[in-house]
Amino acid sequence: MKIKELIRLYEAGERDFSGVNLSGADLRRVTLIGVNLTGANLIGADFTRAFLIKSDLSGAKMNWATLNFVKMSEAKLVETDLTKATIMGAFMVKSKLPGAKMSGADLSGTNLRRANLWGANLCGADLTRANLRDANLNGVNLKWANLSEARLIGAMLYGAGLNFTNLSRSWLKGVDLSGADLEGVNLSGARLGGANLEWANLSAANLTEAQLEEVNLQGADLTAATLAKASLAGANLTWAVVRKTNLSGANLKEAKLYGIDLNDAEFNSPFLWESTEELLYHTA
Repeated sequence: MKIKELIRLYEAGERDFSGVNLSGADLRRVTLIGVNLTGANLIGADFTRAFLIKSDLSGAKMNWATLNFVKMSEAKLVETDLTKATIMGAFMVKSKLPGAKMSGADLSGTNLRRANLWGANLCGADLTRANLRDANLNGVNLKWANLSEARLIGAMLYGAGLNFTNLSRSWLKGVDLSGADLEGVNLSGARLGGANLEWANLSAANLTEAQLEEVNLQGADLTAATLAKASLAGANLTWAVVRKTNLSGANLKEAKLYGIDLNDAEFNSPFLWESTEELLYHTA
C-alpha cells in the first residue's frame, strides 16, 4: 500500500490496516492513533515522532525500524519483532509488549513506565537511562543488556535473565531480586536501598560504591564480588557467602553479619559496623 493511500483511508475513518506491507516506508510524524497494524510488514520503516497511541502492532515485523521519539502510550506490541530497531526517547507508557523480540534494540531514554514486557527478549538491548518504573519485566531476557542509569523502582523482575547485565548507576530501590541469578552483573554505583537480594547469586558481580543501605542479602552468594566503598549500613548479610569478596572501604555500620566468614575476604580499612548480632568469624 502507498503511504498516501493509507493516510487518505485513515482520514476517511478507516482503522484496520492489518497485514499491510509498508516495508521501508517513510512515516515520520504520521498520526495513526488507534489503528490496527497487526501482522503488518514494517521492516525498516521510519516512524520518527509519529503518533501511534493505543494502536495495535501485535505480531508486526518491525526489524530495523526507526521509532525515535514516537508516541506509543497504551499501544499493543504482543510478540512484535523489533529486533535491532531504534526506539530512542520514545513514549511507551502502559504499552503491552509480552513476548516482543527486541534483542539488540536501542531503547535509550525511552519511557516504559508501567509497561508490560512479560517474557520479552531484550538480550543485548540498550536501555540506558530508560524509565522502567513499575514495569512488568517478569521472565524478560536482559542478558548483556545495558541498563545504566535506568529507573527500575517498583519493577517486577521475577525470573528475569540478568547475567552480565550493566545496571551501573541504576535506580533499584526496594526491588525484589530474591533468588535472582546476578552473576557478573555490573551494579557499580547502583541505588539499591531496601532491595531484597535474599539468596541471590551475586558471584563476580561489581557493586563498587553501590548504595546498599538496609538491603536484605541474607544467604546471598557474594563470592569474588567487588563491594569496594559500597554502603552496606544496616544491611542484612546473615549467612552470606563472602569468599574472595572485595570489601575494601565498605561501610558496614549496624549491618547484620551473623554467620559470615570473612577469613577469605579482602578489606584494607576498618569496618564501620555496630552490629547487635554475633559475628562468628571475623579477621580484621
